[in-house]
Amino acid sequence: MAERSLLLEILTPEKSLYKGRVVLVRLPGTLGPFEILYNHAPLVSTLQEGNIKIIDLERNRLDIPIKGGVIEVKNNHIVILTS
Repeated sequence: MAERSLLLEILTPEKSLYKGRVVLVRLPGTLGPFEILYNHAPLVSTLQEGNIKIIDLERNRLDIPIKGGVIEVKNNHIVILTS
């Protein structure tokens, strides 16, 4: 299953909030919520206040609250910069 996963990094100016392999990320976009799955098209977008919902390789669910930020998706690698 690892070959059909994405590497997710969630970073703040102070620390790394999350780094790991995931199968799904649901995000609070400024124009509405959206999901990122394996092989998503390259993307840069802004995020509003809300929760990042993550499903990892073991199907564990995790919610991380954010105050907003930006996301970049490229080659199954997601980087989220937030505060």
